[in-house]
Amino acid sequence: MHKPLSASSSSFDTPLFRAAAVPLPAADRLAGRFPLRPNPAPASAQERALALEDLRFGTVFTDHMAHARWVRGQGWGQHAVVPFQELRLSPAATVLHYGQEVFEGIKAYRHADGSVWTFRPRYNAARLNLSAGRMAMPPLPEEDFVASLVDLVRADVEWVPSGAGESLYLRPFAFSSEAFLGVHPGSVIDYYVIASPAGAYFPNGLKPISIWVSQDYHRAGRGGTGFAKTGGNYAASLLPQQQAAERGCDQVCFLDDVTQTNLEELGGMNLMVVHADGSVATPRLTGTILEGSTRSAILRLLADEGREVREESISLAGLLEGIASGQVTEVFACGTAAVVVPLGRLVGEGFDVEVRGSEVTSQVYERLTAIQYGRAEDPYGWMYRLV
Repeated sequence: MHKPLSASSSSFDTPLFRAAAVPLPAADRLAGRFPLRPNPAPASAQERALALEDLRFGTVFTDHMAHARWVRGQGWGQHAVVPFQELRLSPAATVLHYGQEVFEGIKAYRHADGSVWTFRPRYNAARLNLSAGRMAMPPLPEEDFVASLVDLVRADVEWVPSGAGESLYLRPFAFSSEAFLGVHPGSVIDYYVIASPAGAYFPNGLKPISIWVSQDYHRAGRGGTGFAKTGGNYAASLLPQQQAAERGCDQVCFLDDVTQTNLEELGGMNLMVVHADGSVATPRLTGTILEGSTRSAILRLLADEGREVREESISLAGLLEGIASGQVTEVFACGTAAVVVPLGRLVGEGFDVEVRGSEVTSQVYERLTAIQYGRAEDPYGWMYRLV
């Protein structure tokens, strides 16, 4: 039996949770660490307005990107915001052969007064370094990570959309660019941040999505890279995602690799299960699940409003039984891109069930996005002003 979470629980004492709570210098103090080299041919105001009219997710990019380079024996250098452009990369670059790379996802939100904010950036900075450590890559100073967001967003602030549910999606990433074919950690690491004005990840908003539960493939294995945000984990999810689409489902959910019975996460989102008594359960972190910033924030919100929140093993059989008996009233997924989305249908070999509830899901969405967009007080200090 796992102890219910509370605001003082040790479950809110992970390294990432602690890192996110460390105060950051104001953006004006960090600005300039990545000096601007202006794009000589930026999008015109008309081109930018046209691009912002009908936003999808991750298809349009701003005029600039942030960059820094690490060289073994020298450390990090060459910090700059440069024109967005194609990269020159040797065919022998390590990343192309051995996948030595990590990435993050974080958003910039325009508030009603025109200011631009982001959400828990130190959490993402710490997670990038946690992932980097697993991939034998050097850490990037956390303040430099945040400074790269500050300088890029300030360079491209006119690209931050202001429509309902819209944001500027920021994608920091780092990879080994050294040209060699030997199997050992790269000696040259390039760090970039690119930006993409984005609408809703799921165009239908909080309309329930359907999930294919993969019982043949696993996203990650114990002792592997499941807790790291690295491309190989997502590559492993693509074939099961394709199978889900072939079965008329929107997303795929994975089971653990050891017992092959317990729910873990979707291809890019964490899971939450709401019970009839109001309690909420989420799969416990086992080393194969990504510790999401949105997951962490939602657990805090739910616990602070008095709900019993548990991190525990959640078996597929138990979930199906709970849905059938009415003990499970909602299931939802959460992540930076989607925020939250209700799961309305679970499909797998031998079962096809509906989950009708979405009340708690909607409440979580409204409460979290109200903080992110500045419509509600931020009692946690989660929001950080960029501009």
